[in-house]
Amino acid sequence: MNFTENNMQSQPKQDVAPLFQSLKLGKLELSSRIVMSPMARGFSPDGVPGPEVADYYRRRAEQYVGLIITENVSIPHPTANQDPANSPDFNSEAARAGWKHVVDEVHRVGGKIIPQLIHAGIARENVPQPAGAAPSISPSGLDVYGEVKGEPMTLQQIREVVQAFADAALQAQQLGFDGIELHGAHGYLIDQFLWETTNQRTDEYGGSIANRVRFAVEIVEACRRAVGPDFPIVFRFSQWKYPVYTAKLAYDAEQLAEVLQPLAAAGVDIFHASTRRFWEPAFEGSPLSLAGWAKHITGKAVITVGSVGLKQDFTEFFAAGASADQQGSMSVLTERLQSHEFDLVAVGRALLADPEWAAKIHDGRLDELKPFQAEAVGKLY
Repeated sequence: MNFTENNMQSQPKQDVAPLFQSLKLGKLELSSRIVMSPMARGFSPDGVPGPEVADYYRRRAEQYVGLIITENVSIPHPTANQDPANSPDFNSEAARAGWKHVVDEVHRVGGKIIPQLIHAGIARENVPQPAGAAPSISPSGLDVYGEVKGEPMTLQQIREVVQAFADAALQAQQLGFDGIELHGAHGYLIDQFLWETTNQRTDEYGGSIANRVRFAVEIVEACRRAVGPDFPIVFRFSQWKYPVYTAKLAYDAEQLAEVLQPLAAAGVDIFHASTRRFWEPAFEGSPLSLAGWAKHITGKAVITVGSVGLKQDFTEFFAAGASADQQGSMSVLTERLQSHEFDLVAVGRALLADPEWAAKIHDGRLDELKPFQAEAVGKLY
């Protein structure tokens, strides 16, 4: 039963009704404001998602989730995939066939789905690589602690990675996805260029914010040329970098504008503002969240994310007993959604553990919510 069929049979509880309003963004028509947040799963051996991955995403799409953002999918570059033994890519016929099946299954139940495209950069060093693997690349060879882990990227390598993102975007379009998300957050390659700690370059890609954002802008522009004017491009960004949760991409709204405005001009349609707690003010002197500032600065549609539906900060959720919240921040969430602080709401671990989470919120069946536990990370419910 897909979302439309469900909606014909029942209306959402009044206090959560804003979450279940439809939204049209260009040619992207979503049946609810709930987005499945991208979460690494590791169930795609040699880059190939199997039928169980398709079933995993379909189960969410048929339960009131308006947009699925997949786990990160590595672009076609030899240093992109952090975990090539288990994480997906588009690099083989088998992988592309697997993703085509995923897309078809989500569309079959009336859902929309986009892949999150990624290059891990120096974060690839956090996972053991197979023998003979190419050295990891990054803007300055520095990890999130500022420690030397490799050599700075050459201009030729920069051009190659930009093209690889564009190639992946085109592949996503050809496979029938409804758009793409570029992973510019959490200390991966695009974010490594954006953040001054990991970008110590002295050429046109380093130094000022305008220079540090250049790499991301070139990727957006290349993807836009590859897919045309009407294919949605989402850009995910964050203040924090894994595992440096106190990191700052921007220290005030003016600096954030220097990052986001060029990306909007380059072709980003939707910004995905990743925070630890969606309700917290981004900067002193204003109650606006990071998502709220992104919308205010760019005028673009924005996705908020950060511990939605959880009892506490998502980073604490690997302790025993951590669980999904039955009420928690729902009233704050819907109030801010109604006030147009943001347009869409991404839900991560609560949906990971319970594929019917959105349907249960819709129906007011809070006592039926399945609690998130750490072991859910290792399963495909």
